[in-house]
Order: sequence, then structure tokens, then C-alpha cells
Amino acid sequence: MKIVFMGTPDFAARALEALIDAGHEITAVVTQPDKPKGRSSELIPSPVKVCACRHQIPVMQPKRIKTPEAVAELKQYEADVYVVAAFGQILSREILDIPPYGSLNIHASLLPKYRGSSPIQRVILDGEEKTGVTIMQMDEGIDTGDMLYKKEIPILPEDDFESLHDKLMYLGGEAIVEALELLTLGKLIPEKQDDALSCHAPMIDKSMGEIHFEMSAVQIDRLIRGMTPWPSAFTYYKGKQLKVWKAVPVEGTAGTPGEIIRVEKDSITVACGEGALQIYALQLEGKKRMSTHDFLLGVKMTAGETLGRSDV
Repeated sequence: MKIVFMGTPDFAARALEALIDAGHEITAVVTQPDKPKGRSSELIPSPVKVCACRHQIPVMQPKRIKTPEAVAELKQYEADVYVVAAFGQILSREILDIPPYGSLNIHASLLPKYRGSSPIQRVILDGEEKTGVTIMQMDEGIDTGDMLYKKEIPILPEDDFESLHDKLMYLGGEAIVEALELLTLGKLIPEKQDDALSCHAPMIDKSMGEIHFEMSAVQIDRLIRGMTPWPSAFTYYKGKQLKVWKAVPVEGTAGTPGEIIRVEKDSITVACGEGALQIYALQLEGKKRMSTHDFLLGVKMTAGETLGRSDV
């Protein structure tokens, strides 16, 4: 098929590679403008642009895709279908309806649940046992279009945002290739979403990563995994921010939430509202990430001390 592909980050770039590998003709790529990075403010292209340039595919980078000028340019590229993955801009009805097969979106959750910008983090935070990718016929709403095709995977106890993102990134590439094959055969059957089964997954904010030890150890473990590697889960120790990168919920010993109840060679154990949290990797403000073993070589933590804002 002839495809105009719209996307920006690594998640989308993997899907673009999968479509190219499957033999589809990508007539153009639409991605966000290059962004300045670092002290030098050097303009850095998106992963999707990098992929497109490598394959010598024409690239559009409009600041606003809905302007008459951008729409007119878009119409110059022949396409049977538009494929969209984490593009970062909302498409107008005029754009959605340009290609004969409309516009398909690769969404990183099992719709109708978890509409919005952070479905991968949310399934971990909520303790879901499975997730997946939905190929959806786009409409003017936010992730509200008809569902066309799904692939699912289990969420493992050790999965964090990074590992689950990467799994879904590859799954998305597989799903869109399979869905397009069914589309050409006329075998995709649209399924309306039940709005009553949906919940919104809003954008993640750094403040959401703060650990409140009144929560259960299981909930805090989910928070840590859902916020790793960004924006990270954090608490405070003697007035300094302390990021927690790896921990395991364990049965608790008596202690006030946030109290360090045990310090061992490779871990520290902190009391929670229910159970306790055994921490194996952390990062003190101004320092690098390290194992708890290495951390304790330079910082003398003792049982009875407290983590959290009460120490600020």
C-alpha cells in the first residue's frame, strides 16, 4: 500500500521500519519540527525523521498540521491510508478523510481502556496484568475511533515503563503490518468503543513520582516501575532528593511509614502503610545512580531514620 506515515518518537520509528520492511511504499513522513537540545541548543531531529532520511523518504515538519498550507502540502503525496503513531498533533477531519482507507492509529493500550498520552505508565501504576496495542480507525476524538485490530502481552512483575515501552514498540510494528494485510483483504471489522469502559491516561508530570510511604509497598513498587526511567520515583533523605530506581515489596516489620527498619549490605528496607519496601538501587541528589551496596559505602544510613518530606 501507499502510506503517509505520521509519528515522532522511537515508538513510532519502529512501526515505520516495520512498514518499510513489509514492502509498503511510504510516500512521505510527517513528524514534529527538530528540537534544540543541551547547552548548545543544537537542533535534533526526531527518531522518525532519522529513519525517513535513512530511507530517503520525503519529510514534512509543520508546526501545525491543520493549517491550509500544511494540508495542501499533505495532499500532494499519494496515499491509500495514513498511519499515525505518537505524532504529537491533533488531526482535523479534513486530514483524516484524505486517503481512501482513512487514518489508522497505533495506540499503546487495549482500548477502550486507557485513552490519552500515558497508557504505558498507567497500566503499571494500576497493577494491570496485561496490556497491548490497538489499531484504531481515527476520528476527531482522543483515541475514541473504532477498534480494528489488537495484540496483547502480559505485564511481568519486573516490567517498568522502559521495558514495557520497548515491548509495545515492537508489538506496534507487528500489529500495523498485520492489520494492513487484513485491510487489503477486506477482513478488518470495525468495533465501536464502549465509553463506559474507558478511563483517561493524562500526561505524566514530574510531581507524580513522589513516594508517599503511607501507601502500600505494592502500590509504591508500581509507582517506581511506572516512573522508571522518567520522570523517576523519589523521596527525601536529610533534606536531599533521593530517587528510587529498583525495589521489591516485602512483608513488613513494625515501623512508621517512611522509617528505615533494616539496613543490610545490599539493601535498605523501609516501612510502608502496608508491608515494606526493600530498595536495591537509588540516587541521591547531585550523585549518579548506583546500587544500594555502593550507595551505603559512602552514606551511612541507619535503622530508625526516616525517608520523606518530614525530613526536609
